[in-house]
Amino acid sequence: MDKEVKSHLFVVLGATGDLMHRKLLPALFHLGQKGLLRKKSLILGAARRSGITDEDFRQQARESLTAAGVPIDDPASRWCSSCLHYQSIGKGTEEDYRSLGRRIEELEQTHGLPGNRAFYLALPPAAFPPTISGLAQAGLNQSKGWTRLVIEKPFGHNLASARELNRLVHHHFEESQIYRIDHYLGKETVQNFLAFRFANPIFESLWNRDRIDSVEITVAESLGIEDRAGYYDRAGALRDMMQNHLTQLLTLTAMEVPAAFDAESIRHEKVKVLRSIPPLRPEDVVFGQYARGQVEGKKAPGYLEETGVPPDSHTETFVAMRVEVANWRWQGVPFYLRTGKRLPQRLSRIVITFRRPPVSVFVPTDSTDSCSVHSNTLVITLQPDEGFDLHFEVKTPRRPITLKTQRLSFRYAETFEPLSGAYETLLLDVLTGEQTLFVRADEVEASWRLHTPLLDRRAAPDPYRAGTWGPTAADRLPARENRIWLPV
Repeated sequence: MDKEVKSHLFVVLGATGDLMHRKLLPALFHLGQKGLLRKKSLILGAARRSGITDEDFRQQARESLTAAGVPIDDPASRWCSSCLHYQSIGKGTEEDYRSLGRRIEELEQTHGLPGNRAFYLALPPAAFPPTISGLAQAGLNQSKGWTRLVIEKPFGHNLASARELNRLVHHHFEESQIYRIDHYLGKETVQNFLAFRFANPIFESLWNRDRIDSVEITVAESLGIEDRAGYYDRAGALRDMMQNHLTQLLTLTAMEVPAAFDAESIRHEKVKVLRSIPPLRPEDVVFGQYARGQVEGKKAPGYLEETGVPPDSHTETFVAMRVEVANWRWQGVPFYLRTGKRLPQRLSRIVITFRRPPVSVFVPTDSTDSCSVHSNTLVITLQPDEGFDLHFEVKTPRRPITLKTQRLSFRYAETFEPLSGAYETLLLDVLTGEQTLFVRADEVEASWRLHTPLLDRRAAPDPYRAGTWGPTAADRLPARENRIWLPV
């Protein structure tokens, strides 16, 4: 792994799209402003749209930075003028990609770049195979320096397509060149979760079936599908969120201590978790679809009322499931996962519920439950208000003896400067050759192996009102075992 960012050319395929202008450009700009990129770091936007000059592209970038809250002052304007270039790839023919290759070589020669190249596929999934083949046919899968390929999610739409895409990518690129990106893994709090586990033996020693009663992972969105009906109605919540984001959080929670804190050691342990999960049973999975309601005090339309959604769509916007990890550490501990759109608030968290004492020595003196011992819980909040909360029991002053749950809290915002965005973290890792936060080929296939059978036997989704925590059937998953989702 390189320890610093070497001079390079960052090529974005799909440079006129939403991802480039909302996420990638601001992230690259902020990395430059923080001094994390070398001066000779150029960005070449490539897309099928013709008739766009370098200056046109730079002006579009200035407008995108303004929309992202970046003041277009002299530094920002100079960055656009000095770093950004554009090249049309027309219809994506072999000659179009050879023209792209000639433009790359021209920029490298003009600016004295050593031939280090990163290709970011900011494209719809259907465009991945022809783009990967086009780059390889033009000889852009290798160079005088390093060459890296960044592929956005979703990586395939089921196990068969993921295997086929892996086969195609490996035909042209080495695994060490491939960066399958899941922006959830770029969140600083996700990375700090690993430090929390493995740098604090007080918790790691409790991280097992003997001390933990259950694990809950929630990724909730208050927004609907916005203008993504064309994509979302073909994908649904299982493909869009559960197969990648929540499954990644599951593996990070359940993984064993790696042999070293490096990419291969960590990814080995994540794959072992996925291989330890028995096939999911239909009765352990709940699908839902939001109906009209209110979110954060505002009226929200139902999914079938959203623009571009077919009136008879059965696409799920909510998934909850109970998962087991059948290994020595976790046997018998249920993992409850849920994700959905139009939920009451935006929230991503992991809840570790510890076992209660086997016998309570506190006896109430009246008919109340004032001496009830509640489970200790550790709540890891990934967004918003990132931090940790440990809930534990204390005795209130005076008699009779009364127990009350209190908490110890830590918030990143109270201790550190504002956290970097996920894309900043991941783009910097691409440019330094750090693959720890990226998904390996066998890992993505193991995840699809788990979820693909559900795609073939999805029941019609249960309706839930926008602004609620999903269909009531989701509450029955933990209730079957006398548990509940931790209240928000």
